[in-house]
Amino acid sequence: MELLVSPSSLEEAKLSLSADIVDVKRPAEGSLGANFPWVIRSIKEITGEKPISAAIGDFAPKPGTAALAAYGAACAGADYVKIGLMFSDAEDARQVIRAVVKAIKPEFPEKTVVIAAYSDYERLLTISPFDMAAIAGEEGADISMIDTGLKDGKSTFEFMDEAALTSFTRENKKLGMKTALAGSLVFEDISPLKRIDPDIIGVRGMVCGGDRSCTIQPELVEKALAMVRS
Repeated sequence: MELLVSPSSLEEAKLSLSADIVDVKRPAEGSLGANFPWVIRSIKEITGEKPISAAIGDFAPKPGTAALAAYGAACAGADYVKIGLMFSDAEDARQVIRAVVKAIKPEFPEKTVVIAAYSDYERLLTISPFDMAAIAGEEGADISMIDTGLKDGKSTFEFMDEAALTSFTRENKKLGMKTALAGSLVFEDISPLKRIDPDIIGVRGMVCGGDRSCTIQPELVEKALAMVRS
């Protein structure tokens, strides 16, 4: 299980370099808010061989816009390109996922496409993670992800229990994809996450002292890493 940490700036990225994956997002623009391409590029320059992930947004069903954003993130240096599906229709999801995969894979076959749905999909009226994953697997995505769409302090575990998240992880393996889990996770969630055994867990608030609007604390990144690897 790898630890992905989500800084919001170059300065925070420098505090996150011990993480397995440095994620680039802009929390002011949403759960998976996109940052600027020059920020992605500058963070890639300081991480070196360490992979970086870039979120491109919580998307409406706009496949052309999603494809262009995904291509831009890949060109800027992102090793993982991540999109959230903030809508409910399965056919729209297929069109967006297909467009993102097509935008990246022919030119950047080494890049990883991450498709995210939300654990709180019922209150957001968006596509369920299970429905998203089935489509993502068929369309050639690499990682199927769960996050919280509304950042109000409620954890993914408040919307999907350990059994549901374990089932999601197992289904992804059957579909030939890896699993990433995120969503206001806290240190106490690491033990059940290790039982669930996703490939990646994504955190921000956990390593900001509990408030995702605060600055990342390197000692908390080290604490999370130690717990994940113990």
